[in-house]
Amino acid sequence: MARKAFTFLILICCATVCPVYLLENGMALTPIMGWLHWERFTCNIDCYNDPDNCVSEKLFMQIADIMVTDGWKDAGYEYVCIDDCWLAFTRDKEGRLQADPDRFPGGIKKLADYVHSKGLKLGIYQDVGNRTCAGYPGSYGHYDIDAQTFAEWEVDLLKFDGCNFINLDILVEGYKNMSKALIKTGRNITFSCEWPLYLWPFHTPNYTDIREHCNQWRNSGDVFDSWQSVTGIIDWTVNHQHVIVPFAGPGAWNDPDMLVIGNFGLSPDQQVSQMIIWAMMAAPLLMSNDLRYIDPKAKALLQNKNIIAINQDPLGKQGYRIASVNNFDVWERPLSGDRYAFAVTNRYDLGGPRHFPLFMATIPGWRRCFPTCLIVTIFPNFVELGEHSFLSQYKFTINPTGTVLFIVSIPPKTKLLNNLNKPAGLKLNRTWKNLNTIQRKENYF
Repeated sequence: MARKAFTFLILICCATVCPVYLLENGMALTPIMGWLHWERFTCNIDCYNDPDNCVSEKLFMQIADIMVTDGWKDAGYEYVCIDDCWLAFTRDKEGRLQADPDRFPGGIKKLADYVHSKGLKLGIYQDVGNRTCAGYPGSYGHYDIDAQTFAEWEVDLLKFDGCNFINLDILVEGYKNMSKALIKTGRNITFSCEWPLYLWPFHTPNYTDIREHCNQWRNSGDVFDSWQSVTGIIDWTVNHQHVIVPFAGPGAWNDPDMLVIGNFGLSPDQQVSQMIIWAMMAAPLLMSNDLRYIDPKAKALLQNKNIIAINQDPLGKQGYRIASVNNFDVWERPLSGDRYAFAVTNRYDLGGPRHFPLFMATIPGWRRCFPTCLIVTIFPNFVELGEHSFLSQYKFTINPTGTVLFIVSIPPKTKLLNNLNKPAGLKLNRTWKNLNTIQRKENYF
């Protein structure tokens, strides 16, 4: 118990004061938002039998149109991202990458121009090795010319995978070389890496190094359209949060992979949980679904402005799990303006809704709110609950595999008291130590 509490304290301290360096390209100052084709459309290149769902310029143009007409752009989603399988199987005579001529007859530059005409940005995919994961030409030995090609095509984001690398040293050097090559082009291109994903099976990655070269990075395996996959990524993140959370911040984000909301494998409550936990983790919000036919409830969830505001909070602190109690997970995320976001997930997938009694004094962030704080529930409904005292208890009812979300903030009079009456902090500490009638903070760890 004490060891976990100490680890959590170190995590918070590091997230606040540890010096970490940043890729200085001015990109991704908040987590990026957009759409990526992979989980929903995978490597479907059969445009003869499945012309509406194959990886082609037609699909990406349709998605760009819908992102504008159906409110996605207004909600903050701006990237239209191509994943693997866009390439021809060979480079051109000058050694440059080229798109499949049948599925992308206009080429990537034409597609980029179309996406830009909609006020959106285009992302593209490549690999650090000699082949992509699907077997198309990789960038090994061609980092400079590929970066220049992407810049000439006016691409805005590069997702750089790690399949088919020769050895770990070449993998790491490849990511560094591509990062430098992108900077050298003079075009601002968001660099999305999978560097740590491929290192974790061998050793703990050097996240100081990764942060210096990447705007975001994948740590764990690909997401699939299932609750087991989503919770597997969440649990991996929790088990490694003491390592990865301190390195997240403006311009540099841990990427737990795509949102699969609006597909087939998640229940409505599970879709809520993925959206909220991704927001708490300050994760890139890259949907992989079919926006042409998305369910209205899934659309409303993905466009929920209050959840998105937490994801995009300018303070840029990644949230973390602070408790796991009776199959409830409790998450905390510091926000700008002396606020904290909290999420509670019911991880029990049997029976009906369960009640979670939240004791305010047990929440670490609540200590700054003595004697009172303001509480606003964000989801399932936006409700201003007013001021609550340090000793308050609030009860949430949460569906199996569902999540509730709320924000705690410091009212002006409490800020004034804390500034003018410093001994109040001593009083708070004495009160904290003498709480014998409520659940103690230590019980959360």
